[in-house]
Order: sequence, then C-alpha cells, then structure tokens
Amino acid sequence: MNSNAEYFERETNGSSFSSALSVAAASFPANVPVTLDDCAAEYLLYIQTVRGLSDNCVTAYREDLSHLSRVVGGTAKITDVTAADLRMSIAELSRRKYSAASINRFIAAVRGLFAYCRKFKYIQVNPAAELKTVKIPKQLPRFMTQSEVDQMCETPQKKELLWQTRDTAIFEMLYSSGCRVSELASLKLEDLSASYDSAIVTGKGSKDRRVYFSEQAVTALKAYLAERKAKFLPTMPGGASEVKTVFINQKGTALTAHGIWFIVTRYSGVEGTNRPVSPHAFRHTFATAMLGQGADIRMVQEMLGHSSISTTQRYTHITTERLKEVYAQAFPHSGKED
Repeated sequence: MNSNAEYFERETNGSSFSSALSVAAASFPANVPVTLDDCAAEYLLYIQTVRGLSDNCVTAYREDLSHLSRVVGGTAKITDVTAADLRMSIAELSRRKYSAASINRFIAAVRGLFAYCRKFKYIQVNPAAELKTVKIPKQLPRFMTQSEVDQMCETPQKKELLWQTRDTAIFEMLYSSGCRVSELASLKLEDLSASYDSAIVTGKGSKDRRVYFSEQAVTALKAYLAERKAKFLPTMPGGASEVKTVFINQKGTALTAHGIWFIVTRYSGVEGTNRPVSPHAFRHTFATAMLGQGADIRMVQEMLGHSSISTTQRYTHITTERLKEVYAQAFPHSGKED
C-alpha cells in the first residue's frame, strides 16, 4: 500500500486525498488480501478525488457496489470473488426488473473496481474482465418542438406558480445553452460574462467549457437578477447577497439540481406540450435544433461537453427522423392520402 500512497500523492499533488489514503493504508498491509467493502471504499475515494468524477456518478457507483456487497458479502476477501458471483449479482438486478441501462452501469462500476484492484495487485486475476454488457434498445432522446419550447418559456408568467422571473430565466438558459441541469445549478455569478451572454460551466470530469445564451435568455436573466437583488437586500445576514450561485430558492439559499427538476416538472403538461418535460429535454432540444440548422457535429459536441462524438451522433438520428416526417407530410407522391 505504501507504493499506492506515493502514487496518489503524485497524482493529487499532495492534496488531502493522500492523507485520507494514509489512514486507509494502515488497515491494508502489503500482500494481505482485503475485503470487498474495503476495496470498494478505497476505489470510490479514488474516482472522486483522483479521477474527479461527479458526485452523482460516485453516488451511483456506491449504490452499485453496495448491491454487489449485499449479494456476495462485503466481508468476503477480494481475492475470493469469482466471475460467477458477479454474474449472480447481475442476474439479481435482472430479476428485480432493473433497466438495461442500470444493469450496464452496475457492470461498469464492477469493472472499474476490479481493474483498480488488479492495477494495485490486490488480485492476480480479474473476474470482471469478461463481463458482457446488456444490449440496450435504441431509444431516441426526447425533445420538444419549437412551439413546445415557446409554451414552456411563457408558462411561468401565465401560471404564476413559483418565482416567475427566475423560472423563465431557467427555461431560457437551459434551452439556449444546452447545459446539463447540474451545470446550471452550480453556475456562479462570477462565471457569467460581463454582458451575461455566456458563462463558464463545469461539466463531467470537472471539465470547464463556455456556453452561450440567447438574447431572450439574457433578458430573462437580467430581469431575474434585478428581482433577486430587490427581494433579498444586501443588509440581510445570510441572505441571497452572500450566495454565490446564480439561481436561488425563495428562502435565498442555493437552488439544487433537484430543485430545478422540481420547478420544470411543476410546469410540465402545459397546453401545447403533449409529453412530460424534464430539464434534460431542453438539452436534447438544443442539440436537435443546432444540428437541424446545419451546425457542425464537432461544434455541437463541444457545446454539449460530450467526451465522445458517438454520444452527439445520436441526435443526427432525430433530425433524420424529423426530415422523414416532413417529407411524408409534404411530398405529393409520399403515399399520403388526399
């Protein structure tokens, strides 16, 4: 374990992770098998601190490895876990009707754990090496039409459910930037440009990128910020003036990603919107609109913060399907009845 501590020290430039690992190292003497739970705890610490994975990803992997612990036994030696144990854990998820995507996430977590253990020689053979992922049925991302987006952005002023100027700004900014909901929730005032038409957001893997906002979004944002300032005076101790995030709740504290989900779902089902709307639907709609207007796929990949071009390419299927629809409706010999 000492060599591992030195590795992490180097990887994190002497950050607090190395001290945390030193504590863990005391319970993992060299060449002595450790338990599944011990290795899982160390691996989760590694992906959070060294690899910089998001809190949501770490939480999901923690849940997946907890499932493995329940099925196999957390006190089992890591060297005793077999491929049959892993397949049994997957079968249990299938029996409980977990989706293919959830099962594949579990497999990814297990693969990561055992690859980590193999790298640091806790095991000699990787039982997860030959695990096969489940085939996921192709499902196009849900997106909104321009009419539906307009309806959603206008609804806060019509329904007056929560905080109208804030909610309008959230909808406009989600749509015009393609931000993930977590990126918008963590956006700070200092991240905004001087003219409010762009911002630096931190995406997956702690990667920063610049996103841009439309004129409508900038107008909505300015209206919200003015109202926020008036609503929570600087003289109020602990008030919104001391909160660094752009979006706050009605108590003046930072609005979470879950809070934004709640806000969007409260306005779902508006007239003209014939499907449930989530914050991610704005992101899908942004990508679809950009590609539909002829934007280069590499540029869209950059704007969305996708690490792989294949993730962005799925939106080309949407635009293709939409073209087919338009063709079928408009072309005289498309087979449409008069």
